[in-house]
Amino acid sequence: MNRRNFLRIAGGGFVVAATGAGAWIANSTPSKALAPWSMAGGSQYADPRLNALSYAILAPNPHNRQPWIIDLTGDDQVTLYFDTDRQLPHTDPFDRQLTIGLGCFLELMTMAASANGFAVETELFPEGEDTAGLDKRPIAHARFRPAEASPDPLWAHVPNRRSNKEPYDTTLAVMPDQLNRILAAARTPAWIGGSVAAEDIAYWRDLSTKALMIEIETPHTFQESVDLFRIGKREVNANPDGIDFSGPMFETLHLTGMMTREATADTSSMAYTSGIDAVVANTESAMGHLWMVTPENTRRDQIAAGAEWLRLNLACTREGLGFQPLSQALQEYPEMSDLYAETHARLAPEGGTVQMLARIGYGPEVSVSPRWPLEAKLGGV
Repeated sequence: MNRRNFLRIAGGGFVVAATGAGAWIANSTPSKALAPWSMAGGSQYADPRLNALSYAILAPNPHNRQPWIIDLTGDDQVTLYFDTDRQLPHTDPFDRQLTIGLGCFLELMTMAASANGFAVETELFPEGEDTAGLDKRPIAHARFRPAEASPDPLWAHVPNRRSNKEPYDTTLAVMPDQLNRILAAARTPAWIGGSVAAEDIAYWRDLSTKALMIEIETPHTFQESVDLFRIGKREVNANPDGIDFSGPMFETLHLTGMMTREATADTSSMAYTSGIDAVVANTESAMGHLWMVTPENTRRDQIAAGAEWLRLNLACTREGLGFQPLSQALQEYPEMSDLYAETHARLAPEGGTVQMLARIGYGPEVSVSPRWPLEAKLGGV
């Protein structure tokens, strides 16, 4: 890259040359960070535990933090630990959402094992737990034993599961029968709810947009996200977690200095205002919503919530629908307290904890999220 590849515009901004920089930008896919998706279940994993774990690392999780560390014992055991370096202290102060992500991980591991002819016996929190936060004690011990292969009905949709963070098509309605099939995928139906009614869509569009703006306009919660931005191929490959911005458009904006973490955090910048427009377009194009309410809020409830949430995501994939968690109104920090209370009053008037909320609808096809390779997550703590 050199100055001949750019035309500087008076007053600010650049035009990128059609050759030179453009040719490099066009080949900007972070292939290293996306490799775990294509390697899941590959023939290189003779150990059934590694086969199952190669799928488990593809599980959805908050801010794509991938907060899991795996230790292998003997020839049939797996111990799952929480990576305490991957906490979200501002938006997830009690590690509730991260625990749900670990529940998604365990469910996907179990599904993969079952499809490959192994049953998994799991003991949660064998050394105890703390509601104030996760620590270095094990999350789960799991033992694999041979069994008859029994693929879950949702298993076939695992490779295509995504969190679709693009605007949805507001001309295409989600049908009530689709919603019913999605809800039927849950193992604990009493926890799950959803609506595609016009009045509910309008309500949750408005509330989720307000919650999103609170998170963005609260400096310490927004900065937590900005610090996890991975902008461009090099950053994504170097740190394949967090919130990725890869592809030709983001490469161009990054190389010209128009999209940096500093610019995005500057409330007077185009990057900041354009970012708000983009995320609000998502919340305001929802064509239905799903939610989950648990009677209690123990760590075990949160793990179970993760398993159910993964199943709902896969059920939406089966229906050809986009799915995006909207966690902002459920976050436990002071600035969000009013919307947190309003959400609970509407969805849990008799008590309980609203663990998850999501929007659904028909969206464009999206790429996979970057992942750390399985080898980087083995070896204990």
